[in-house]
Amino acid sequence: MLDLSRLRALHAVSVHGSVAGAATALGYTPSAVSQQIAKLERETRTKLVERRGRGIALTEEALQLAATAQELLSIVERAETALEERRGLPNGRLTVGAFASAARGLMPGALAELARAHPALDARLTEVDPHLSVDLVAKGALDLAVAHDWDIAPLPAPEGVEQAVIGDDRCDLLVPAGHPLAGRTDVHREELAAERWICQPPGTVCHDWLMRTLRTAGYEPDIAHQAEENHTQVALIAAGLGIAMIPRLGRGALPEGVVAVRLDPVPTRRLYALWRTGAARRPAIREAVRVLQERWEGVAAE
Repeated sequence: MLDLSRLRALHAVSVHGSVAGAATALGYTPSAVSQQIAKLERETRTKLVERRGRGIALTEEALQLAATAQELLSIVERAETALEERRGLPNGRLTVGAFASAARGLMPGALAELARAHPALDARLTEVDPHLSVDLVAKGALDLAVAHDWDIAPLPAPEGVEQAVIGDDRCDLLVPAGHPLAGRTDVHREELAAERWICQPPGTVCHDWLMRTLRTAGYEPDIAHQAEENHTQVALIAAGLGIAMIPRLGRGALPEGVVAVRLDPVPTRRLYALWRTGAARRPAIREAVRVLQERWEGVAAE
C-alpha cells in the first residue's frame, strides 16, 4: 500500500520543482524529503527521480504518480474539512502564502490574532510572489494565499479556487526631497516621462504593472535601478537616484529625504484571499479570511 506521507513529499517536489522547495513547504529537511522519495521508489519498484546537473528531475512515472497523489490529497482534504466543520472550531495546520509587503505589513498581526484565539490552529506563513501563489493554492501546496492585482491588471482565479476581497492598497509617487516634484500637491503620470525609475525586476507583478501604466501614459520608462524590496527602493530614492511608485502596505514611515506625492489618478492594488473550493467550509479558512479583512481596516487607516 502506498504511504500518503511519501506521496505528499513527491507531490511537493512536483509543485515546487526541487527537494529544497518541497522541504520548505512541508516543514521538513531536504534530507527527509529525499528519504521519503527513495522509500517510495523502493515500494513502487519505479525510478522516480533523475539527476540533472546539480538538481533532480521527476520521471514521467513520477509525474503521473504525483498527479494521482494530488487527487488523493484532495480527498483527504475534504475529509479533514468535514471533521473540522463538525467540530466547529479552527484547528490543524493552515499553510498561508503572502507577497512580501503583505507578509511584513498585514500577516504578523493576523497570525498573532489567530494564534491567541485558536491555540489548536497551527498557521504557517511562506512569502511567495503573487504570480506563483494562486497556482500553489490550486495545486494544494498552500491552503490560503494573500495575493494582489493592480487596477489595470486583474488577478485571474482558476477553476476550483475561490477568492474574497481583503481591501484596496493605495500607491504613492516617492521622490527625493530635493526633487522638483517634491513640493507638488499632485502629479499626473504624463509628467514623468523624463524621470529615472526604480522598481522591481522584470517578471514581478509590480514591474509589469509599472511598465504597462507608464506605457499607457505614452512613453517608455527609463528603469535605472531594480530592487525586489520596497525598503531598498526607498533607500535608493533617499540617495537621489530616482523615483518610484510604491504602495503603502508594509512601507512604514518614510525616511528623511523622501517625499510622497499624490498621483492623479491614484493607482491602487486590490488584495485578495484565495483558497480551494474543496476547503471553503473549513472553519480555519473562514476565520483566517475574517481576521485578514478586519486587520486590513486597521492597517489601511494608518
